[in-house]
Amino acid sequence: MPYPQKMEETAMSLVPMRAILEATEKYNYAQGAFNVNAVAQAKAVVEVHEMFRSAAIIQGADLANAFMGGRADFANGTLEDKKVGANNIANAVKKYAEHSPIPVALHLDHGKNIDSCVAAMDGGYTSVMIDGSSLPYEDNVALTREVVKLAHERGVTVEGELGVLAGVEDHVFSATSTYTNPLTAYDFIKKTGVDALAISYGTQHGANKGKDTIIRKEIAIAIKEILRHENIFCALVSHGSSTVPQYIVREINELGGDIHNAYGIAKDQLKEVSRLGIAKINVDTDIRLAVTRNLRELFRNEPAMRDEPVVDQIYKLLLEKPSAFDPRAFLPPIMDTVMYGTVPNEAVAKIVACIEKGVKEVVGTLIVEFDSVGKAPLVEQVTLDEMAERYRKAGI
Repeated sequence: MPYPQKMEETAMSLVPMRAILEATEKYNYAQGAFNVNAVAQAKAVVEVHEMFRSAAIIQGADLANAFMGGRADFANGTLEDKKVGANNIANAVKKYAEHSPIPVALHLDHGKNIDSCVAAMDGGYTSVMIDGSSLPYEDNVALTREVVKLAHERGVTVEGELGVLAGVEDHVFSATSTYTNPLTAYDFIKKTGVDALAISYGTQHGANKGKDTIIRKEIAIAIKEILRHENIFCALVSHGSSTVPQYIVREINELGGDIHNAYGIAKDQLKEVSRLGIAKINVDTDIRLAVTRNLRELFRNEPAMRDEPVVDQIYKLLLEKPSAFDPRAFLPPIMDTVMYGTVPNEAVAKIVACIEKGVKEVVGTLIVEFDSVGKAPLVEQVTLDEMAERYRKAGI
């Protein structure tokens, strides 16, 4: 099937994630989905996708919304914090996507209940994930179906999850994994009407996925074969798919960090499954590592920064937390910059540059690896209202 040869130089509003996922299914490639926790990260994700002429899926996790709502102790964020943060992330993404020539979707990652999903949708998210994977099966179905009904009325895409990934990511924790049963996946998709399904097939949340982790690609293949046979659309999602670049881990440790047993999923495996039914590949840890490395490098290369008002507190946190690699551990001293993108002086501007460069380094690499380069023109420019009408006509 021929590709469109020219990307229209017209501004786009945010699109439902389903439009991006439908293009991946039609043209057989995967779309990276990248988590952000600061305005600078959202800006960088949009810009690097523009450079590679790729559509963009930007993700704000449930607790990222709490952090962007001003809670440095984001694990204890309230629903009100999350509402404020959802608006802040959405405003940032809209600001940079408004005049962008590429389609951009904003997705809630690991929404833990209906209230979190509604808060995200009210804030401007065009896609939400409801994670009922830890619930009994029928409860997961009921919860997911309820979110689908609420979201599809607005034209908003819904991702569910079936099977449990091991590892830790924000409030998502499991000591063990439970692989997704392809037959159960079909039943779940049919009963809930989800647009996308996160499956458990060997990936793992966090930076320690185990050395030489092997993805069970047969699970993805089996689910897609069933869906094709039944003529049902549902994009499969690979969570816990950071590659944990070893060169970045080494550099962090050389700069005073203390990170051990940090291994990701081999890029070759992710490239393979992107051709075998996986449409969306979630990445968070890689961005965290690159930004943390850049911050440590900045304070090494420019010692005067250690005495600059406010940013000196970032340096102290880096010293106090050598094993931490989530930038949220270091950035609370500049929360206005995190939440609203304000840059009051040159020292903070240098911190922001570290954040943006780290994002672009890892995201740009994965755009190429997942083969979404040049695919932006393949995505239909559909509005939320138009998508809502399609759902209504289809009865989902």
